[in-house]
Amino acid sequence: MLSVKEAQKRILSHIKPLEVVTVPLSQVIGGVLAEDIIAETPLPPFDNSSMDGFAVIATDLEGASPDTPRTLKVVADIPAGHPVEVTLRSGQAARIMTGAPVPSGADAVIPVEDTDFNQRDPGAPPPDAVTCYRPVTPGENIRPRGQDVQAGEHILPAGHALRPQDIGFLAMLGVTQVKIHRRPRVAIFSSGDELLPPDAPLVPGKVHDANSYTLRALVETSGGEAIPLGIVADEREAVRHVLEQAVTHRADLILSSAGVSVGAFDYIRGVIESDGQLDFWRVNMRPGKPLAFGKYRDIPFIGLPGNPVSAFMGFEVFVRPILEKMSGREIQARPRRRVRLGEPVASDGRESYLRAIVREEDGTPTAYLTGHQGSGNLRSLVQANALLIIPAGVKSLPTGTEIDAWLLS
Repeated sequence: MLSVKEAQKRILSHIKPLEVVTVPLSQVIGGVLAEDIIAETPLPPFDNSSMDGFAVIATDLEGASPDTPRTLKVVADIPAGHPVEVTLRSGQAARIMTGAPVPSGADAVIPVEDTDFNQRDPGAPPPDAVTCYRPVTPGENIRPRGQDVQAGEHILPAGHALRPQDIGFLAMLGVTQVKIHRRPRVAIFSSGDELLPPDAPLVPGKVHDANSYTLRALVETSGGEAIPLGIVADEREAVRHVLEQAVTHRADLILSSAGVSVGAFDYIRGVIESDGQLDFWRVNMRPGKPLAFGKYRDIPFIGLPGNPVSAFMGFEVFVRPILEKMSGREIQARPRRRVRLGEPVASDGRESYLRAIVREEDGTPTAYLTGHQGSGNLRSLVQANALLIIPAGVKSLPTGTEIDAWLLS
């Protein structure tokens, strides 16, 4: 059997990043940058106030206190969003709102709470003079130009997956479109005469299809675009038709569950090999030992096992890295955490991913299995918040053993 790492390596050697496209900022969430972003303007673009208060000259308020206040003449009113032309001189102040530009000559802002000005209702005019009850230091309550970003500074690197906060940041910089790697388009289908869509009533011998929905959600949360092609009957021409649909939809990856073994009604392998190539591997992992990889009309194809947990694990171990590479991302290993076993566990010697609940006990993350570990038991995966990783060659571990775990939430 192939090791997990060897199977990953073989698959990824056939995968290349997709082409670069230019996309409006409103459509790039989750996209992966294909170029470095460099700031063309500083942020903030001008010195501005971080408080509602009065712009002042700090030396004018030296020694100010409730017992020895300082009174300044108010010579300007500066709301946010308006240019300022006044220059303050000693003995003068300007009422200023949060975010408004600091006038020339001023070097601090005293909060309105530290003055005698109590008229704070909307539309209230500024006073003719303001009395201040404490000193300020130069720069106090002023956000200087370029404090956050300097013009010419590298902001985000190529390969970075754009998050909501990144998009807001780019908007602040005046960026309207960015170059990203095109999202992978993934055609998904489930194979098997025993499968029914969830809205169909169950009849003897049939089960509802879960994998199409699980895999679609996994593709979309991994930055891909899912092309759901439904359930495919165990018939050669039905298989050929769905594969041609994937070609018509310009899929970058074809993803199936079930139907790639050597059973009498498993036609996928033969159809793919008629216009491509397919390798059928036994991977040293549990769940998810059977795995097919190849190409149909030059489109990469992954055939996952039909059992729901096996299909989930096959995606996480093999398909997610494909989508990361296609998207131009650096392939990231899932975050791991060292946990202590709260009970003994057994394996069959394959690299195993056991569904578990990890919770803090006496300050130590402690893991307990979520019941039966059969590959058809999807409920145990729903209940789990972690997957315990049992190394290849290990068949049992006692309570208290420390092992690595993938965190699912």
